Amino acid sequence: MAGLRTREELKRLEDLGRICRGDIIKMTTVANSGHPGGSMSSIDIFLSIYDFAKNDPNKPFDPERDRVIVSHGHTSPGVYSTLGRLGFVDIDEVIAGFRHPGSIFEGHITRGIPGVEWTTGNLGQGLSVGVGMALASKLSGKNNRVFVAMSDAEQAKGQVGEARRTAVKYGLDNLVVVIDYNDAQISGRAHNIMYVDIKANYLADGWKVIEVDGHDYLELNEALVEAEDSKGPVVVIGKTIMGKGVSFMEGDVSYHGKPLDFEKAALALAELGLENDIDRFVQMRKVLPSYHEPVQAIDEDVKPFTGDPIVYPVEKKTDNRSAFGKAVGDIGRLNKGKLPVMVVDCDLKPSTKVSEFEKVWPENFVQIGVQEHNAATLAGAASVCGVLTFFADFGVFGVDETYNQQRLNDINKANVKVGVTHVGIDVGEDGKTHHCLDYIGALRNFYGFKLIVPADPNQTDKAVRFMSETKGNFVIAMGRSTMNPVADENGNPFFGEEYKFEYGKVDVIRKGKDITLVTTGQVTHHAVKAADELRSHGIEVAVLNVSCPLGANFDSVKEFFSSIVISLEDHNVASGLGSILADYLVGSGIIPKSFEKIGVERYMFSGDNELLYDLAGLSSKAIVERIRGIIK
Repeated sequence: MAGLRTREELKRLEDLGRICRGDIIKMTTVANSGHPGGSMSSIDIFLSIYDFAKNDPNKPFDPERDRVIVSHGHTSPGVYSTLGRLGFVDIDEVIAGFRHPGSIFEGHITRGIPGVEWTTGNLGQGLSVGVGMALASKLSGKNNRVFVAMSDAEQAKGQVGEARRTAVKYGLDNLVVVIDYNDAQISGRAHNIMYVDIKANYLADGWKVIEVDGHDYLELNEALVEAEDSKGPVVVIGKTIMGKGVSFMEGDVSYHGKPLDFEKAALALAELGLENDIDRFVQMRKVLPSYHEPVQAIDEDVKPFTGDPIVYPVEKKTDNRSAFGKAVGDIGRLNKGKLPVMVVDCDLKPSTKVSEFEKVWPENFVQIGVQEHNAATLAGAASVCGVLTFFADFGVFGVDETYNQQRLNDINKANVKVGVTHVGIDVGEDGKTHHCLDYIGALRNFYGFKLIVPADPNQTDKAVRFMSETKGNFVIAMGRSTMNPVADENGNPFFGEEYKFEYGKVDVIRKGKDITLVTTGQVTHHAVKAADELRSHGIEVAVLNVSCPLGANFDSVKEFFSSIVISLEDHNVASGLGSILADYLVGSGIIPKSFEKIGVERYMFSGDNELLYDLAGLSSKAIVERIRGIIK
């Protein structure tokens, strides 16, 4: 429980600090791997924070708990020993299993272990995570506190500055950062490698700064108590010593990532006045299994009202991004006052159309500005705190620029809904820097993200509602241009009132026995137009719409793959839908009469999107010419 600690309570923490230092030495020596030095400089900070935070070891996933984020995840020995000694986990299992594939206690802290809120290790991410969780706490009305432990070296990262400014903008008085300022990193002294005036940076951005001795439990406790009464975010800078507690380790940066051998470990444990029982843990380690099931955090359920789809008539042109914006706005309207919904924008609301949500729920519209890395991480962190979270951006920013941040959202099994617009050469005049041509290929590298590339506004609307009520990370990718919604053979909206979006479903929009066009996204309406024209000339063309390239159920339409098969995509031809389809055909032993991939083969220049589609062979005219060349 929060508050000033008595002398006896502080003495108990100090004694635990000595014991934890022994745990750190033991587990890294047994594993012959890990980061003991930084763990020993941070251990007093970890014990102070976890002891202070409202977080019951018997109810580690209580929605009302405070959150503790450890940004420098390589100090996992310190975190694990803290959690073990405070009752969150079994300390013997930690020491014996550290960095072993049969143990959940991996080399960097892992979300799902009781007391660990976010998998970290890529430095510079933790403050954004803390900001996201603190924002979610505010928007949900809980106002729980969020503590972020950080290293000094990572303060040089640009994303940290992005997060600092966001915390001040949104008045996050429930956010406290504690920095381990040991002035040591792998290559030497932090101030020599890349000097950062940490205190000045936080002051300049409007934070309250408290400086303490990072090994003094009284000073740390008093700082945490003082932070409770702040009107904004607080940073506590704790001056520490690398390897604190063992004389021959203190101040030696070589122990940043180097464990002690058995002889030195024995000397260190003797100096700490602790039993040397390393052999017991070595024996325990020998009988560990070769594999462990992944741990899974217990998150708050998010069950939004998604309402009824909007149906767009085929005779009126509109764009997918507008349908996305209207659907998100509609979901905001339906859930206001019932379930917290948040939209994170990076100064692109007129283009991504999330201004529709801002009109409905302005206080939950989080404007980050041009700070994409922070925005992506913040959104992912908020999404596991009971808040339905959307992050909207251009494709090149929301997927490419934030690839690492989205990868970490994937690793953390977040629940963020990413809407990226302006994908492909459909962006046209913006030119090659803004033509996102790898959104399928990039996300194909992840193991958990689901991707939706809708064909038209009607499918977009239904897909947005589907992903909002479905747990997990999603990206929905859309172009910029307007189109007539796809019609069925009777002229009605194909994705109309009766259509139900199913993830992985391959839509048979046109049937034909001569050629099969397999396409995705905005190219679909070009393919349908071409098929209808060719049919009038006696050429029967099937059109298969693949809205979920990463999870397409090709088995359901395999009868169409015995003819000539052509894949069409506004994407790098080497890494998207065509490659996925080729893998399927080979793996299934299906040999079509011929197979051709058509997509974008180079970085394109600025120009009208229709001209660029012509050049890439993706316009209806180019598709017709290509098929006529095949069937003579």
